[in-house]
Amino acid sequence: MIGSLFAGHLARVCEVSVLTRRREHADALNAEGIRVVGDRGTARHARVVAADNPFDLPHADVAIIATKATGLRPVLSTLAHRFDEATTIVPVLNGLGAEDVVREYGAWPIVSAVTFMSGTKHSDTSVEYILDTPTWLGPYEDTPFAVVQDIADTIVASGLKAEALPDLRPAQWSKLIFNASVNPTAALTALPHDFHFAEEADPGNLGHLVHGLIDEGKAVAVAAGIELHDDPWEMNVLATQRGSAHYPSMLEDVDAHRQTEIELITGSLVREARKRTVPVPLHALLYALVKGKEASWQVSPTGGQR
Repeated sequence: MIGSLFAGHLARVCEVSVLTRRREHADALNAEGIRVVGDRGTARHARVVAADNPFDLPHADVAIIATKATGLRPVLSTLAHRFDEATTIVPVLNGLGAEDVVREYGAWPIVSAVTFMSGTKHSDTSVEYILDTPTWLGPYEDTPFAVVQDIADTIVASGLKAEALPDLRPAQWSKLIFNASVNPTAALTALPHDFHFAEEADPGNLGHLVHGLIDEGKAVAVAAGIELHDDPWEMNVLATQRGSAHYPSMLEDVDAHRQTEIELITGSLVREARKRTVPVPLHALLYALVKGKEASWQVSPTGGQR
């Protein structure tokens, strides 16, 4: 879905090719293009080149990887044989550690990125653009900042919001703490991200749990020497004030009995907390519960493995 939002906008200002997991998805994109509908009834249509095999795509100067964390390694295993060091890789994933995984597969220049925009996929060729917020980008290792700025400028020219930052970690951690607090909570309560996540008037309100999770995350950030780009609690409150509730990706995965992104999101925060000897009992609890939820899908009603 995030990849479709990027492709549908960027095709206005540059040549765009899309690598899909399914052949029928690629066929549909080649036949129909991508339609992006905005929250004010606006719509745009873009033509792209799509394939489920990277060798059927033209060379790319920049490759944006917008898959979920569980799909990162499969994508990289195919890209490693197709694109050389002339291609800059831009992983746009939730959590921490995506860049380290990318580096395992190739010596490409890497630009770190995190996005807060969101949407709803209606079909293989249609996506609704819901949350109009920036994508933040920063250099990884020795990638020149001029490369980061050029990519950010191209994204902005396409009609999306983007900001190039000399150090992306403050923005990454802001999004990490927000995601690690909201996503598992939604996955375990089956609630979309709505007003419940910010309510604190009564002792039993869910906002107390979310606030506690965010405070734990902030403590880890302080121990790691990270000054946050945005306050995760304010991000949470503002997001709950949208006109419609958003279904976090982890809730969608749990509903579909798919493996979640818990490892790169909550898992990375819990591991960082242990490294810094910062107690995070609430995050540790949600981490274990989501892992248990995933394990439950492998158990039959009679108690054996499926």
